[in-house]
Amino acid sequence: MGKETVAAPGPRSAEKVRNVALVGHAAAGKTTLAEALLVATGALPRAGRVEDGTTCLDSEEVEARQQRSVSLGVATVEHAGHRITLLDTPGSPDFVGELRAGLRAADAALFVVSAVGGVDATTVQLWEECAAVGMPRAVVVTQLDRPRADVDDAVRSCRTMLGDGVLPLHLLQRGPDGAVTGLVSLLEPHPDAELGGAGEQDAEQLRAELIEGIIGESEDETLMDRYLGGEELSVADLVADLETAVARGHFHPVLCVSPLTGVGVAELLDLLVSAFPCPVEHGCPPVTRPDGSPASPLSCDPDGPLVAEVIKTTTDPYLGRVSLVRVFSGTLRPDTPVHVSGHGLADRGHPDHDADERIGAISCPLGATLRPVAACPAGDICAVARLTSAETGDTLSSPDDPRLVPPWDLPTPQLPVAVEAASRADEDRLATALSRLVAEDPTVRLERRADTGQLLLWCVGDAHAEVLLERLRTRHGVAVATVPVRVPMVETLAGAVRVTGRHVKQSGGHGQYAVVVVEAEPGPPGSGIVFEQRIVGGTVPSQFHGSVEKGIRAQAERGIAGDRPIVDVHVTLVDGKAHSVDSSDAAFQAAGALALREAAAAAGTRVLEPWCEVQVAVPGEYVGAVMSDLSGRRARVTGSDADPERDRTTVRAEVPEVELLGYAGALRSVSHGTGSFSRRPLGHEPAPASLTAVPA
Repeated sequence: MGKETVAAPGPRSAEKVRNVALVGHAAAGKTTLAEALLVATGALPRAGRVEDGTTCLDSEEVEARQQRSVSLGVATVEHAGHRITLLDTPGSPDFVGELRAGLRAADAALFVVSAVGGVDATTVQLWEECAAVGMPRAVVVTQLDRPRADVDDAVRSCRTMLGDGVLPLHLLQRGPDGAVTGLVSLLEPHPDAELGGAGEQDAEQLRAELIEGIIGESEDETLMDRYLGGEELSVADLVADLETAVARGHFHPVLCVSPLTGVGVAELLDLLVSAFPCPVEHGCPPVTRPDGSPASPLSCDPDGPLVAEVIKTTTDPYLGRVSLVRVFSGTLRPDTPVHVSGHGLADRGHPDHDADERIGAISCPLGATLRPVAACPAGDICAVARLTSAETGDTLSSPDDPRLVPPWDLPTPQLPVAVEAASRADEDRLATALSRLVAEDPTVRLERRADTGQLLLWCVGDAHAEVLLERLRTRHGVAVATVPVRVPMVETLAGAVRVTGRHVKQSGGHGQYAVVVVEAEPGPPGSGIVFEQRIVGGTVPSQFHGSVEKGIRAQAERGIAGDRPIVDVHVTLVDGKAHSVDSSDAAFQAAGALALREAAAAAGTRVLEPWCEVQVAVPGEYVGAVMSDLSGRRARVTGSDADPERDRTTVRAEVPEVELLGYAGALRSVSHGTGSFSRRPLGHEPAPASLTAVPA
């Protein structure tokens, strides 16, 4: 975030507020479209370029270098007496956490589709996700002036692939060279205008479909009868019902916009104001008390109980931690106490936490620029500095009446990256930097593996990992090195054996004496170390039975060779010897450990590798590719479940853990970004010879 220099838009009632998320696949033109809207509303003097790294909403160094958005960008502008907050979301599936944060803060989604690429599978999947939660949606077709752009085909693909209710609002006007020069509203008859090569008859058919789609959601039951009776409906009547149709999530207007030439920009701004729902219409998320007890539902009331949610956290070199906040109820004011509550993400390395803090300055965001405001009422989005305990996804509420908004749906990070400090100086700062990184991004999970000692940064994908490492270096000043992730192997006995563990040291004075005879054999998978005793005649006193077991378990945990623990072994103490003076707890622990080593030497060991049970969810057309890829990973496919309504199939399989190290990227490739998977530990199975060499 930068210095506070530009005046912020004035406060508006919630009915005059529009919060809109720009969503779509990577390189569809979302950031360029947002830049054109900022210029058109006077928020910027001129538009920046993604290629030059000069756009308002791509403010991170990594975004300028990669020429794409990797985090949620936010800018608030004014148009026609309305306050419009644009939430520019990344298009890469690796940053779906930022996307879903933007959707939580928004009251409607504007899907951006390239006239070159059209609608892809990830856009369809996201469209269906928004439909499932009732999110109002509209479509903007951009990049009209690019080479190979086919506007007509893009509009048709929107209608075909996104389903019912997707209808164009305008006809295109073209110049002699075929370039789009303007738009003409379909709410009025225009026989001389054309949509691509469509003539008057096609234009009238599109107009009829549009009008029927709008008035089908009208609260005026006479409107449809009047239209079917041949009455020419006024534009005012149709516009009045357009917002109702969009807000109910059943009608989705399509608009063509060329940000570089300005065609359609003014029409889009008018559409945001006249047709998109306000926060009052969209409603608020459910809330509970921090202890899980029920709380009364919220309404978008500036005088109601304070409930706000942190949708993004960044670290600014001048301001420290900056929290981007959506206020759902009440009014957020500077220098007032708030209760910060975060629950429900403990499994991701975000422990439940509650703390009371005091709000500092409140600002209105324009990309990296912060503009001070006096307050942030219900329905608005603002930036708050120096909330030291607040993390992305946390709830802000009154200390006297604390509430909790449940976290939004987040992807499970499935790509582990092992990191180490690049130098001793970096090592001292690494822990602090990683904790800040996790606070900023709830899709990240930090894990210190006890079995390998490695520090793992669990990421959504390769691009996500690259950005996180870059942020550690540029934002937090810590250089880290990545090392190969080690999958922990274990060993078990190869057969049954009877051995003696003899620990005798008697060289004068108090010595050590312990002899144990054990029978050891492989146990069932997952049984662990099982110990029992069948001593007859007290050859090993009962007070030392536990010592023998402790020594065996300690040796099993250490392993015999390398760092591979011993697992799934059944050990029975059957005989031994003790000395009335020299026997001790320590001596019998040593004898027990020695007995396990002798058993491993006599019977031999088998190296086992961890396996996982995975569930892979993909559209039906990619099931074959997924199964083929799994077969190349030594997987056993155990079944599949098809969901015809959602066109999704879940493939169940058992896969070696080592084969899952790069599976997040592989699945993204074979499913064109539409697949996801989950895993759970399954146990251990014999490893192939290529994996059994003891590390040097």
